[in-house]
Amino acid sequence: MLNGSETPPEPARRGLVVAIANQKGGVGKTTTAINLGASLALEGHSVLLVDLDPQGNASTGLGARTSDGGRSVYSVLIGHSALDEVVVPTSVDNLALAPASIDLAGAELEMVSMLSREQRLAAAIAPVAGEYDTILVDCAPSLGLLTINALAAAHELLIPVQCEFYALEGLGQLMDSIDLVRDSLNTDLYIGNVLLTMFDARTKLSTDVAAQIRDYFGERVFRTVIPRSIRLSEAPSYGEPIELYDRMSPGAVAYRYVAMEFLQRHRQQEQAR
Repeated sequence: MLNGSETPPEPARRGLVVAIANQKGGVGKTTTAINLGASLALEGHSVLLVDLDPQGNASTGLGARTSDGGRSVYSVLIGHSALDEVVVPTSVDNLALAPASIDLAGAELEMVSMLSREQRLAAAIAPVAGEYDTILVDCAPSLGLLTINALAAAHELLIPVQCEFYALEGLGQLMDSIDLVRDSLNTDLYIGNVLLTMFDARTKLSTDVAAQIRDYFGERVFRTVIPRSIRLSEAPSYGEPIELYDRMSPGAVAYRYVAMEFLQRHRQQEQAR
């Protein structure tokens, strides 16, 4: 674990696009998108969070309304708006949001007949990528066209995996989807990081599952784990990331360490080039 007093490294590049994906629901994708984004932003790094989940939980978790018929990621994907036209500020300095709306639920059907339907998000991100250090894309718990768009647009993938019995269930399908995207849409996509979530140090099960995942993914797994935390669950109902809701809670501290690891890993990758 990094020392909290260390100076955070600079990101490897501007406009690094990270898709946060796992087709299993309830593994902490949205919690990670919100709180990793906030932690990076509070370190002075400019972050854009793109909410690509029709449920819009990342948007409501940052205090944005998603049911007022306003511009959203949906209007970007169908070509009615540019991405910079839908971006809104959040309560966290340096953290911007491209909100979702319920209309996203029908976007996959509308996009089927569109030209380059798998590349709609990548085309939308390209003009604004240089304005942000990191662009996080919160994906729906599925492997449909919206998630394929996220994988096609991303430089790397961050996979949250919960420390529970069915942790590895379905990961094989996700790996197959990544291979398909690499073959046909995004040859540079790779698994950047895996984050262990919902860890309960009191149970042998959490420890065993964490060990399994580390054996499977090796050094891609963050050293820091995200504990089970009532405060993490409460924060979205107030429209705030955990850093603003209760920055001394174990969940807030854990996400700060994850942000430090994220930045350190990318600096090391840049130095290795």
